[in-house]
Amino acid sequence: MKYVIERVLSPPSNSRRYNTTLCLVQSGIFMEFTTIIGLEVHVQLLTESKLFCSCANRFGDQPNTLTCPVCLGLPGVLPVMNRRAFQLSLKAAVALDCKIARHTKWDRKQYYYPDLPKNYQISQYDLPFSHDGYLNLPLSETNKTEARQIGIIRVHLEEDAGKMIHDESSGEKASRVDLNRSGTPLLEIVSQPDIRSPLEARQYLEELKLLLRYLRVSDCNMQEGSLRVDANVNLHIHTDGSPIATPIVEVKNMNSFRAVEHALEYEVIRQQEEFQRTGIQHGSVPKQTRGWDDASECTFEQRSKEEASDYRYLPDPDLLPVHVKDDYLQQVRQSIGELPARLRARFENQFDIPSYDTDVIINHGSELAGYFEVVAETCNDGKLASNWVMQDVLRTLNEQTLSIDEFSLKPDQLGELLTTVKKGTISTAIAREVFSDMVRTGKSAHDIISSRNLEQISDTTELSSLITKVLSEQSDALVDFKNPKKQKQVIGYLTGQVLRASQGKANPGLVRSLLEEQLSVLDSD
Repeated sequence: MKYVIERVLSPPSNSRRYNTTLCLVQSGIFMEFTTIIGLEVHVQLLTESKLFCSCANRFGDQPNTLTCPVCLGLPGVLPVMNRRAFQLSLKAAVALDCKIARHTKWDRKQYYYPDLPKNYQISQYDLPFSHDGYLNLPLSETNKTEARQIGIIRVHLEEDAGKMIHDESSGEKASRVDLNRSGTPLLEIVSQPDIRSPLEARQYLEELKLLLRYLRVSDCNMQEGSLRVDANVNLHIHTDGSPIATPIVEVKNMNSFRAVEHALEYEVIRQQEEFQRTGIQHGSVPKQTRGWDDASECTFEQRSKEEASDYRYLPDPDLLPVHVKDDYLQQVRQSIGELPARLRARFENQFDIPSYDTDVIINHGSELAGYFEVVAETCNDGKLASNWVMQDVLRTLNEQTLSIDEFSLKPDQLGELLTTVKKGTISTAIAREVFSDMVRTGKSAHDIISSRNLEQISDTTELSSLITKVLSEQSDALVDFKNPKKQKQVIGYLTGQVLRASQGKANPGLVRSLLEEQLSVLDSD
């Protein structure tokens, strides 16, 4: 995607987040450029223990209580690989259509930092277990014909470092180290620089998170550090000759997808301004690592970016290489199940529901998608099912702070209720009362409708009598009906009055039809 933008040296003081298309006036100095973005996503895996030791992989414990000599890096310890962690990693790589290496090894990535007590991280360098995959972005309102494909350079497994805790509230302004996270299995997913806008970066992250959660590889909880993102961004400036590339900047410290989008938006403007001021080109200055300040919405320089040679990689002498057999890989493939992209297409085709409904249901997780599917199949009406799941079911789950697995109303029970609505046995208004009773009591729709005598009144004689009674009490409404401009309003009002008189049991469509007949007779008189 290309942008055309003028020089902006004095952005709005209240925020650095503004749309580049707003900057196409006044200056007269225009530059055409392409935004180049690649993302490195680090995902903690859902294992019971850490990657190379038996310490619990758990969030929220007291600092430094989930440690042992192995994850503390004490002399003489021997790491042992977590088989479950490797299996989950393979699952993610296969779902991303990566090529799986049959032979992979472990390497030591050596650097010093206070939360890395052994001064190296066990990772994978030249022989990652997977490479050359891709992720398709879902079709959008602006692009409904062809899905964007973002390439995946590699997916590899490594151990996480500990965590620095900076306390600036006390007079000490102390920094402490919590090593509970040290050794947690971490999946690194490195994209090709195929992303062309900050918005597309956010869409990629949302789709990747959805995929990983469907696979049950990770909970992807950014608040707990289960998913972390580093973004690499630069610009290709288009001139009469070959494009000129600005230096690559890696942005860190982003704790939400919103922050990633805003940080990249800021960097696009900052790099464009920097190029206009100085004319710097790719290679003339070193790559740079910058942090993101969410409060001021700007990036700040941290250090020059390291190259691979700075880490002095070497094969880990304590860990055996891993050989992936064909039958084991086949088992992993068979365990994957239906993924979000295929599920979207199937729901839209099978149940004839719009893409908005599909996105809402699928984005809430595989459990809700499965719940919806049973409801839709039971009542044989996809749109009716999606409306109730998106509105009534999700509202109730939020009010009661429940997951769909904990919800007392089973999907076939809701499907039975919606079948009665579809047949006209009860109205939608009455169905919502029945729904509340079903959630509260656990009784079936049939039992509640029968015990409370809630079946919809569709007998024309009974309804006509009810309408006649209501009309006799609504002389003012009958006068208003003489005004052609008020007729629709009056019919709606009188329909509501008849429904109220029937305690909500009258068939609304039939009431309106009978009302129109009787009113037309009165009008002709």
